[in-house]
Amino acid sequence: MITSEIRDDVGVIALDRHERRNALDVEHLDDLRKAVEDVGPRVRALVITGRGTSFCAGADLRGVHGAGFRSALYAALHSITALPVPVLAAVNGPAIGAGTQLAIACDLRVASPSAVFAVPTARNGLVVDPWTVRRLALLAGGGAARAMLLGCDRLDASLAHTRGLVDRLGDFDDAFAWASEIAEFSPSSLRYSKQALDTLFEGAWTATLDDLFEASWPKEVPT
Repeated sequence: MITSEIRDDVGVIALDRHERRNALDVEHLDDLRKAVEDVGPRVRALVITGRGTSFCAGADLRGVHGAGFRSALYAALHSITALPVPVLAAVNGPAIGAGTQLAIACDLRVASPSAVFAVPTARNGLVVDPWTVRRLALLAGGGAARAMLLGCDRLDASLAHTRGLVDRLGDFDDAFAWASEIAEFSPSSLRYSKQALDTLFEGAWTATLDDLFEASWPKEVPT
């Protein structure tokens, strides 16, 4: 389940599927996108978090190879990056695979001591899209991105903070307080800065790399 609420000028969206450690399938990705598109335009800042002990354990592997999963995943991520207001991730626990993608789609990240970031696609025979590779490298640095993607390394909250992947250490209340402070800033200034940063650092990828991404994705469930 995806829950949402608005507190004054701040929206809160939570992944509430703690029995699956907030793993994402097509249904929950669609619900997440709809929640972002519904709440985002009505607030001046948005916080995304997870219920229970995990932020997001990644893709629900029972459906990751199914039709539409990638489309649903990247539609949800794009809905976050496309919002004109700042989006904060309150990373309350492990953010694995698609969980890390969700966290880096947000503009800012506040991580609790139990947070862990990892993109272990090489262990599962999967790949992430070029946008994810670039965004991860921009935030965490090229060395950390290589260690995570090629070595399947995990970054705990402290190391992620040191590398720049995490902006502040703290819990949900800390993230919400920061969002509340940001909500008092100039909306036009924030909108411009967000768009300028995205335009400056996230240029187009070549068709060759997009083709390689498509070719690297399994066409069916491995036996």
